[in-house]
Amino acid sequence: MQHKADPGPWLPAALAFVAAVTALRLGLLAFNRTDLFVDESQYWLWGQSFEFGYFSKPPLVAWVIGAVTHLAGSDAPFWVRAPGPVFHAATALILGELARRLVGARAALWVAASYVTLPFVAVGSLLISTDTIMAPFFSAALLFHHQTTSGGGLRPALLTGAMAGLAFLAKYAAFYFGLGVILAAIAVPAMRLRLQDAAAMLAAFAAVILPNILWNLAHDNATVTHTMENVGWVRPDAPPITPDFPGGLEFLASQFAVFGPLLMAALVWSCFHRPLWRGHLAFVLPALIVVTFQAVIDKAYANWAIAAYFAGTIIAVASLLKTRPALVHLSLGINGAICVILPILTLFPTYTAGRDTPLLSRYLGLADMSRRIISAAAAAGTSTIVADDRDILADLFYTGRDSGFTFHARPSGGRAENHYEMNYPLPATLASAVLFVSTTPPSCNGAPVAPSATFNAAIGEYRGTALAAYLINPVCLRP
Repeated sequence: MQHKADPGPWLPAALAFVAAVTALRLGLLAFNRTDLFVDESQYWLWGQSFEFGYFSKPPLVAWVIGAVTHLAGSDAPFWVRAPGPVFHAATALILGELARRLVGARAALWVAASYVTLPFVAVGSLLISTDTIMAPFFSAALLFHHQTTSGGGLRPALLTGAMAGLAFLAKYAAFYFGLGVILAAIAVPAMRLRLQDAAAMLAAFAAVILPNILWNLAHDNATVTHTMENVGWVRPDAPPITPDFPGGLEFLASQFAVFGPLLMAALVWSCFHRPLWRGHLAFVLPALIVVTFQAVIDKAYANWAIAAYFAGTIIAVASLLKTRPALVHLSLGINGAICVILPILTLFPTYTAGRDTPLLSRYLGLADMSRRIISAAAAAGTSTIVADDRDILADLFYTGRDSGFTFHARPSGGRAENHYEMNYPLPATLASAVLFVSTTPPSCNGAPVAPSATFNAAIGEYRGTALAAYLINPVCLRP
């Protein structure tokens, strides 16, 4: 799109709206009654030590959580999750500024308001995730890239690379930004970089991500390998590909819930009716196409294409303002209702809506199970707990952080399968009995071991799970 010299008084109104939404989110987050999810607990644990990489994700999410909880002097769930609303608020304002430069002040206000109320933003303001940490840096890279291609010179080129690098340190999905830069340059001559700008951008990007690359090389490419394993079809032992076209359609349908029904419809419409957006669609279509392909040949989660919706928000809102402005208001109303309902649900986490289990069942019962396991260990006379399940270990480390108990992963005998097995394996020198927690009964010297405790959860994540604890010689747990 052509740059619109329309400064307009958009920022005060946008800032007021975004601040109000963010304040409401933080206020409700203080009363959130759900447990930290497995990934959140793991990110918190990572944040207890500064590293340039971690087992399954790049390091920025851990750095943010570690910094916030350290400054707050508290590891409470509120402080672990508090960066979420703030990071999304910053993203909304960054995208608003980019929209002002591309379209005008009116679009800037509506883009900021629309982004901060998107369904995936509402979820990302309740649960801390790598998508949330990536969002402002990816959006800032888009803004500085626009400045660079508008004749801004080396400074915005360097900032583009640095912001893209930080986005990459949050989530490797930021590689879609680089792909977008290439495709935009192919589609629109005005979006092509000068050689010196491209070199500056690449140099800044490489400088930012280099420590993580070196960390991976020193740790058997742990994060890269895990990421590739998530993309199941690239594994060496992957079975023959059997296309699942309904899976691809299901993923595309889920995006109407992730992005909001009207904005997603507008984005799809824009792909065919607004050729002026073809350069900026380069930052939208790659993520959607790649993840849809992934859904067809293996599996894909609904949030895997979120990188598409930073530029996508501007395109969708601008298209609606041009063609059906009333639908922008309706979209804001629909998405706004969702972003109010979701945090209210966390105040009443056992609400079932007529189902057999609570709507938020997967975020309940984790801390309670950890406390029961620790109590069982105390009753058995041991302070060492071993588990073979990442989910159990994640919450044990978080909920049991001040318990005085130690936690270890049972070695699998091969390459470490998770962060806990890589960093907290059962010590080879440990000789005293431990409490082993598993859904699979262990044996020792060829004889089954009787459980010393069983755990039956009536509600939450472990409902219906046959989990038991066994007092056992650690020799019997080693490969």
